[in-house]
Amino acid sequence: MNFIMSKKWLIAVTGTFTHLLLGTVYAWSFFQTPITEFTGWNNAQAAWAFSLSIFMLGVTAAWAGNKMSVYGPRKLAMIGGALYALGYLISGFALANQSLFLLYLGFGIIGGIGLGLAYVTPVATVSAWFTQKQGLATGMVVMGFGFGALVMSKFLAPVFLRISEGNLSTTFYYVGTVMIILIPILASFLQLPGTDGLQNVKEDKVSIAKYIKAKPFITIWLIFMINIVAGMIFISFQSPLLQDMLKVRMPDGTDFSNPEVIASLAAAGATLIAVSSIFNGLGRFVWGSISDKIGRMPTFRILLALQTVIFGLLIFVRQPIVFSVLVCVVLLCYGGGFGVLPSLTKDMYGSKLMSSLYGALLTAWSVGGIIGPQIVAFMKDNYADKAGLYAFIVGGSLLVIGILISFAYKQNEQFKS
Repeated sequence: MNFIMSKKWLIAVTGTFTHLLLGTVYAWSFFQTPITEFTGWNNAQAAWAFSLSIFMLGVTAAWAGNKMSVYGPRKLAMIGGALYALGYLISGFALANQSLFLLYLGFGIIGGIGLGLAYVTPVATVSAWFTQKQGLATGMVVMGFGFGALVMSKFLAPVFLRISEGNLSTTFYYVGTVMIILIPILASFLQLPGTDGLQNVKEDKVSIAKYIKAKPFITIWLIFMINIVAGMIFISFQSPLLQDMLKVRMPDGTDFSNPEVIASLAAAGATLIAVSSIFNGLGRFVWGSISDKIGRMPTFRILLALQTVIFGLLIFVRQPIVFSVLVCVVLLCYGGGFGVLPSLTKDMYGSKLMSSLYGALLTAWSVGGIIGPQIVAFMKDNYADKAGLYAFIVGGSLLVIGILISFAYKQNEQFKS
């Protein structure tokens, strides 16, 4: 019994650290402005690399969740980690040659596929080991993903930028090297309980369509997607939005091409990314635990309602400190959605279909990963002075819709295998 307890906690810890490295993708806003300034690409063009990455993550996670029992979590996560690392290496070459296509291919498609393969397996594996306190256990694992932006924005990126003397492409090469070494090692510990992870799931693959087409699945998918959009508005552009706000408050005549001014603004953006990532990570753990006590859907309604209030306040906020605090609250709720979803999925469908349908629900992440960043990118490229205002109005309106949709969910409509 003690051996089993030790093993399941070892798997939970290594799964958490696997997610920590994968979650570095959330530091994209750290690179958004430097990339546009270095290459001359507009905000929408650069942001599509991140949007494609999240899109491929969700789509691939849906496939991986359905195949985990066939190939095993260890193999999927190790291959995924290697592909995510390869995405950074290709992106470094893309930046060196200012190739937007290669950036999309590397960071977006190949890196995103790697994320999808490696993301779903630690969550589903830990869920299988922890038969009690689902929200607590899976919340801890996805908490690691939320902390990834902190690791990138305050440790990996600054160190590698300093070593490479500010060279973006070399920095991406260094990050890719770290990923290709560490992620496969951590992923090698993943294993389903009482099995090598290989079993016949043919009947699950045949029957999964009826669950996806049903009202409960569609309801959860829409709610989760809207929660994603709200968080992605800031994950993709929190640093540029904060820097825009800081520029307005600087003295007239400030030279924004001055390296010291640029460094100061970038440091402020990196600090917000780091702090908000802590809230993103904690939200996954805290809200997952809360959902164990008050229920999954009531927790989702609180998340949506709280963010609706925040987006309303953001329309009027002009103070960088207040803006930063509100962003942290939004990401606390954003992370909460990821903390609640695994246990909600298991409650609805039972253990047998958990990985398949959890993966299918992550396609909402794909859609939200496109909509959220592109809302802000469009606003910044077309309404630079009002970009934040318009983005907050759109985001707040979607959250209201999400609250209304949540009341379409009925407890007695759940399915269990």
